[in-house]
Amino acid sequence: MTDLNSIHQPVLLDECVRLVSPALDHANAVVVDCTLGLAGHAIAVLRSAPQAHLIGIDRDEEALRLAGERMRREGLSDRFTPVHAAFDELEDVLGGEGIKEIDAAFMDLGLSSLQIDETERGFSYAHDAPLDMRMDTGQTLTAADILSSYSMQRLTTIFREYGEERFSRPIARAIVDSRESAPLRTSKDLNELVDATVPKAHRPAGNPAKRVFQALRIEVNGELEKLSQTLPQIAAHLKLHGRIVVESYHSLEDRTVKRFMTAGTRVNVPPGLPIIPKEAQPYFKDLTHGAVMADEAQIADNPRSASVRLRAVELIRRIPEQTLRQYEEDRKGRG
Repeated sequence: MTDLNSIHQPVLLDECVRLVSPALDHANAVVVDCTLGLAGHAIAVLRSAPQAHLIGIDRDEEALRLAGERMRREGLSDRFTPVHAAFDELEDVLGGEGIKEIDAAFMDLGLSSLQIDETERGFSYAHDAPLDMRMDTGQTLTAADILSSYSMQRLTTIFREYGEERFSRPIARAIVDSRESAPLRTSKDLNELVDATVPKAHRPAGNPAKRVFQALRIEVNGELEKLSQTLPQIAAHLKLHGRIVVESYHSLEDRTVKRFMTAGTRVNVPPGLPIIPKEAQPYFKDLTHGAVMADEAQIADNPRSASVRLRAVELIRRIPEQTLRQYEEDRKGRG
């Protein structure tokens, strides 16, 4: 059982609130927390924006329950709507609430305290637990399923692309070779297999299985696909001068966010064009000028903040219809 009094402060909380709040300084403002978790960001945002209403989305029903309890304790529940969904279902969520436009949205893509602290969920390589890793326990696919059924080539690709693991192929081969006689059921099983496979002279700092666990979590939950589907949905429903704020924790997430935001901050014309058409002018303003990172004091207080990259943009003009159509075509293509 999670102790609500012992929940750690979210990473870069003050910076996140500072970036979100200016878009919420008016009556009936609407902000979406796409990764509600235990509502650390959500509570801070509502405190800083007393006129705003927050929609909190999470795939984890236990997180939603605990977030609701925290909101009641803080006296904020009348300005809070919890929704059980994946964040790439944002459009459906807004439609269900009768909302066409929002003033801001933010995402904290790291694991929540709930997922880290409840060891039976199998997210952490530091505790022996079943290889589950589902953020939404209602879905069927688990990490153990992936390890027992995916081909060696597919496992290699996942470990290489999602974990940036140098020894992806040997690890995948070892998994396939071992699973008939000794299927991997727990985090200890996977730790031991990776430990026996990765040469000691080439191990990164910390647990050698760290990147494999990361890759499995991303695959189980479809994290990168959902992120690339969600960012255009946010942009399409953003009011003028609305803001998007995203905290990423590994390079693949940050690359996806950076690519999306940068596309909207650039002039989309051939070099040397004397007059820039309105539809080719930037529609995003870069609010962070690159990525904001935790300083030494923040890292010392919370080591999990060492890898965070915080990016934010403001919508400074309407997104061209052609770009919105491309968003929709890309979403349908992926679907």
